[in-house]
Amino acid sequence: MWEAALFGLSVLLFIWGAYLFLGYRKEKKEVKKKYTEWFQEEGTRSSFISALGDRFDQTETGTQLRDKLLRSNVSLLPSEFMAILLLIGFASGIFMYSVFSLGFLVSLAVSSIIVTGSYWMFFTVRKNKYVDRMSDQLSDVCRLMANSTRAGLTVNQAIEVVASETPNPAGNEFKKMAQNLRLGVDMERALIQLERNVPTKEFKLFIATILIQRKSGGNLSAVLDEMSKTLDERKIIRQTIKTMTAEQRFVSYILPALPILMILMMNMVMEGFIEPLFTIPGAILFVLFAIGMLIAFLLVRSVTNIRV
Repeated sequence: MWEAALFGLSVLLFIWGAYLFLGYRKEKKEVKKKYTEWFQEEGTRSSFISALGDRFDQTETGTQLRDKLLRSNVSLLPSEFMAILLLIGFASGIFMYSVFSLGFLVSLAVSSIIVTGSYWMFFTVRKNKYVDRMSDQLSDVCRLMANSTRAGLTVNQAIEVVASETPNPAGNEFKKMAQNLRLGVDMERALIQLERNVPTKEFKLFIATILIQRKSGGNLSAVLDEMSKTLDERKIIRQTIKTMTAEQRFVSYILPALPILMILMMNMVMEGFIEPLFTIPGAILFVLFAIGMLIAFLLVRSVTNIRV
C-alpha cells in the first residue's frame, strides 16, 4: 500500500518537475532571443554538471546525437536528452526494485532495456510522424505550386512561394531548398537533396514529375493540380484504413506487454516467482517465449499495415 502511494507521489512530482523544466526552457529561449543581438558571445555555463554537459555536447557522440535531434525537430541539447534518458532509467530501476521486488541486477538490466527501447522508439516515432506530416502537406504544396505556375511564375519562384506560405515541416524543407537555389545550386540537385530528406513514394513522384516537366515541357500546373487531387484521395483512404485498424494495432502493442506485466505482478505477490527463469530450462523457455511474442507482434502488424 505504502509502495503504491509513494510511487504515485513520485510520478506526480516528476510530472510537476517536467512542467517546471519546460517552462524554464521557454523563458530561457525568450530571454536568449531578446538579448542575443546585444551580445555577440554567449555566456558559458558555470556549474559542474552544466560544464560536463557542454563537454559531452562537443564530443563526436554528442555531435551525432545533435544531428539526430535536429532531424527529428527536437529543441534539446544532446546532454539534456541523455539526462532525460538517465532519469528514465533511474526511475524505472527503482520502480522495478521496490514495487515488483526484482533483484538489483535484474532491475538494472530491465532499466537498461527500457532506456534503449525508449531511445529507439523516440526517434522512430518522431521520424514516422515527420514523414507522415510531410506526406499530408504535399497535396497543399502541389496545389500552391500549380496556382503559382498558372499565374506566370517560374518553378523557382513557385518554390519560394511554397517556402513562405506553407507551415512546418514542409515549409522548413522548402525553405532549405529555396536557399540552395538562391545560392546557385542546380534544380535537379536540390530536388535530389529533398528526396533524401523525405524518402517517401509521394515525394519521389512529386520530384520525378517536376524533373520530367522541366526536361520535356508540358502543362506543369495541370499535372500538379491532378496530383493534388490524387494525394487528397490517398490521404482520405489512408485515414480510413488507420481508423478501421486502430483496434488491431492496439492489440499488437498489448499482446507482448501483457504476459510480462502478469509475471511482474505475480512476482510482487509471490516473492521469488521469477527465480526459475534464471536457470537453464527457464532461460530456454524465456527465449522461446520472446520469439513467440515477436512472431505474434509481427503477424498482427503485418495484417494491420495496409499500404495505399
